[in-house]
Order: sequence, then C-alpha cells, then structure tokens
Amino acid sequence: MRPSATVSPLKAVLWDMDGTIVDTEPYWIEAEHALVAAHGGSWSHEQAMQLVGQSLTFSAGILQQAGVQLTVRQIIDTLTAEVIRNVQRRVPWRPGARELLEGVHRAGVRSALVTMSEGPLAREIVASLPRPYFEFLVTGDTVTRGKPHPEAYLTAVELLRQADPGLTIDHCVALEDSAPGVAAAVASGVATVAIPHIVPLPEDPRHITWDSLEGRTVSELESITAHRQAGNTGAATVPISASRSLAVD
Repeated sequence: MRPSATVSPLKAVLWDMDGTIVDTEPYWIEAEHALVAAHGGSWSHEQAMQLVGQSLTFSAGILQQAGVQLTVRQIIDTLTAEVIRNVQRRVPWRPGARELLEGVHRAGVRSALVTMSEGPLAREIVASLPRPYFEFLVTGDTVTRGKPHPEAYLTAVELLRQADPGLTIDHCVALEDSAPGVAAAVASGVATVAIPHIVPLPEDPRHITWDSLEGRTVSELESITAHRQAGNTGAATVPISASRSLAVD
C-alpha cells in the first residue's frame, strides 16, 4: 500500500470502451454487414475498418452511402440493439482490462468511461463488472461532437473537476485503442496510452503505445503522469471551456 505521506501524481484514468475494455468491434462489424445486406448491398472489411473508433453518427452516414435506406437514428438504434444482444450472451473482455480497472480502484484513483457507444450499451457493459468502477459515463449520445474531436475527453475532465477543483489534465491518463480515439485524447491534452487492437496505429511521440493492458499496473500510469507533470512531453494542452454542456447519461 502507498505510504499516506505520498501523493500520487495520478488522479483519474479515462477509459475508452469498445476495443479497450471490451472486444466488441467484431459485434459492430457483424451488425454492419447484416444491416447493409438487408438493404441489398455489400460491406467490405475495408469499409468496416473506416468506422472503428468513430462516432456512431459518422458511421451511420457511411452506412447510408453503402445503401442503407434508414435515418441516422434508425441505423444507430439497429446497430446498438444488435451489439447489446451479443453482449448479453457474452461480454468479450480485453486482456488485462478488468485487472487494471481493479488495480486503479484499489489505489483510490478515479475512473471515467469515455466512449462513442451510447448509454444503453455502455450501461450494459458497466453492469457486467464486479464493482462500480466508473464515477460517470461520457457516451456518444451526451456530446455534440464525437471522436476524433476532443469534446468527450474535455467533458470528462470538467466533470472530474467538480469534485476536485485542483484536478487538471496533467493528473489524468486516457486509454484508447483506435486512431480517432487516440486523436481525441491527444487533442484534449490528456496523456494518452494507445493499445492498438483491430487497426494498427503508427508510432507518434504525442502518445505512448502498449501492446496490451495485460500485466500493466497503476504504478506505470503514475509514472506517465509524473513524467507529464515534470514537463517532459510534447503533447499540446487544450484549454477547458467552462461553458461546455455537462449533460451525461
């Protein structure tokens, strides 16, 4: 246990969900294939890869271009319902995710979920966990601009600051698996760890890359924030707008 006199540089971990905590991307891709086929079209692997980590609104637009004759809202609801049905049968946890969540919880570090999935699916995943690890959820239906825009991460930091005004982006680490997610986290100014999964990510000095969450520890996350607070990072710092809407699901 950490000595009481030691103040951790890490105050919060911001977790992506799909591809980071759970391997739901195959569920999404399966649902996309079925939806496009139902409208007489075909859906390629390359098209599916375009949607990994993107907002559902963006994804729905691409599916409309592929021939799906539904509204954006109908597409989102159809895909989400199918993924939820699969999750209810089996939650496909990513290696090391639950263990690191437990480690963060035991260390007294706060966690927030920052996902482009909407509330119903996020709540389904959260309900499958053994503890209430997440203080709140920032989901795709609670922001106006999805990843790769930084709004979701900036909103999460603002919400964390409500209980701890001294908290800044330098006290947080974001965990992401996709290019849009990593771009969103980096643009927010939060120290970012990329854990590539479905789509490879190029090396970039603005984020750290881990092969997996398996075997990773809170101490490693603390080292990242300590490094950030020492000023040894090239990541940009984006001011947090006090006027941003804080509605969360």
